[in-house]
Amino acid sequence: MTKRKTVFLIGLALTLVSAPVIAQDTKASHEAEVKSQVPALQQFHTPIYKLWHTAWPKKDTAMMASLWPDIEKGVADVAAAELPGILRDKKTAWQEGLKQLQDAAAAYHTAMAGAEIQPKLDAAEKLHMRYEAMVRVIRPVLKEVDAFHQVLYMIYHYYMPEHNMEKLGPAVLELSAKMDTLDAVKLPERLQAKDGAFQAARKKLSASVAYVKGVMASKDEKKITSAIRTMHSDYESLQKVFE
Repeated sequence: MTKRKTVFLIGLALTLVSAPVIAQDTKASHEAEVKSQVPALQQFHTPIYKLWHTAWPKKDTAMMASLWPDIEKGVADVAAAELPGILRDKKTAWQEGLKQLQDAAAAYHTAMAGAEIQPKLDAAEKLHMRYEAMVRVIRPVLKEVDAFHQVLYMIYHYYMPEHNMEKLGPAVLELSAKMDTLDAVKLPERLQAKDGAFQAARKKLSASVAYVKGVMASKDEKKITSAIRTMHSDYESLQKVFE
């Protein structure tokens, strides 16, 4: 066996061994992208919970002061966190909320250095309020909308631009099933004022999904791409109903 052929075979073997690992890493990366979560914000809930549910009701200012290092770290971690790809459209609201959270944390720190109790209680209340506002920025309005978006995200940002018809076909079928579930959803009482706009936007999106599903049979990538873009736009319109 020649030296060149030996090198080739070794290279081929390494490729075959590493390919599943690369595929797994890529899948894991995508799975992280489609989760509407920011781990740092979830972890920040621990000191905020102690502050709001234990220290604040008891007016325990000593405990409030003792929580400052964890609060300071929590805010810093949230500021350093990156939004997952699926939340890219929330970036502006996230940055605005982050600035308000940082300001509230600074005010809290100043209040803890003072002697009066009420400013400390007020600062703690505001910090909690700003934390809750950050959670609302990234929290899906409906779990069914979030489930739909997770599939749409992969279609729009990966399978379509990559011209990956092998993955696009099954993903569209999955999206259609998610749309069936979304079509059956009734808005909770707190969102009833938006029901009319929601129904209209959902109907339009449902029609777009059905059209994409139908046009897939044509194998015409230009038509498929155009239909997916329209569907994505209709999804964005649905999202705007809740803004």
